[in-house]
Amino acid sequence: MTRRIAVLTAGVVLLVLFGLLGTTLPVPYVAQVPGPTFNTLGDIDGSPIISVEGRDRNDVSGNLNLTTVGVSRGGLSLVQAVSGWFDDEVAVVPEESVYPPDRSEEETRRANREAFLTSEQAAESAALGHLGYPVKVVVQDVPDGSPSEHLLREGDTIDAVDGTPTPDADTLSEVLTAIPAGTTVTVDSAHLGAPEQIEITTKAAKDRQGSMLGVSVLEQPSAPFDVQIDVKDVGGPSAGLMLTLGILDLVGDDDLTGGAVVAGTGTIDAEGTVGPIGGITLKMAAAKDIGAELFLVPADNCAEATGVADPGFPLARVATLDDALKALSDFEAGRTPAGC
Repeated sequence: MTRRIAVLTAGVVLLVLFGLLGTTLPVPYVAQVPGPTFNTLGDIDGSPIISVEGRDRNDVSGNLNLTTVGVSRGGLSLVQAVSGWFDDEVAVVPEESVYPPDRSEEETRRANREAFLTSEQAAESAALGHLGYPVKVVVQDVPDGSPSEHLLREGDTIDAVDGTPTPDADTLSEVLTAIPAGTTVTVDSAHLGAPEQIEITTKAAKDRQGSMLGVSVLEQPSAPFDVQIDVKDVGGPSAGLMLTLGILDLVGDDDLTGGAVVAGTGTIDAEGTVGPIGGITLKMAAAKDIGAELFLVPADNCAEATGVADPGFPLARVATLDDALKALSDFEAGRTPAGC
């Protein structure tokens, strides 16, 4: 009897010990959870997510919410990881899949932020291209000390140099290659659609012969107004689709929501192709929490999205920007959008 009691006592002690260790013992996993959503037609702390300079924004109602995934900071305990595996609104994933071991946490955050900024550019290009604005050489950045500092601005077009048209970046480079450094050239430009002629004294190019204006440029649709996007503390490219729709609703000709609360996700490129993202079920949970009435799902995420038994709203399958616009039109008209 004494021996049995001793064995039982030892077993209880071990169970308690393992239980205590389980609450503190870290494991190399992190928890992903539904993150905040942001209405691209609205603002954050009084500042518009999408601001427009050079024309009035459309008076719109409804929501076009981008959705996000939150990530726990630091490793999980064994108990937390096991608990998360049984929670439909938690995804327990290897820590290295979120924070690669060859990068610091700050480097990972910076890379995610850069991906978001790239998605902003793609969203603007996709939206303005859909509206039919012509592709031009558009200034993206004017660094300090550039020969164009205080002369050219972000969003300005470069249409010609010394009378030679520059319809694309390659032609601009060819024209400047033939001009000696230190030459004062006349640049035909446009700011918010208003034509300008600017004299700029060039500097020597760093990676080729000839001269440079000292600006970074992209070929993208150019409108007679400027669009700026400001969503702090959001990283990754998955907001592209919803940002594109937000721009179209604010500067286009159609009311896209009819007052409804629409949420979604998906990358986008300048041609309007919608790509897959991670954490689709968590983003759907975030959309459900805000009372979304329709959720836009990238086509390649449909199989995972339909695994949710009761999402709380219809799922619209989108492979392109046109698909998304058709889904919104159908929903507003009372028709069932093409689903997953």
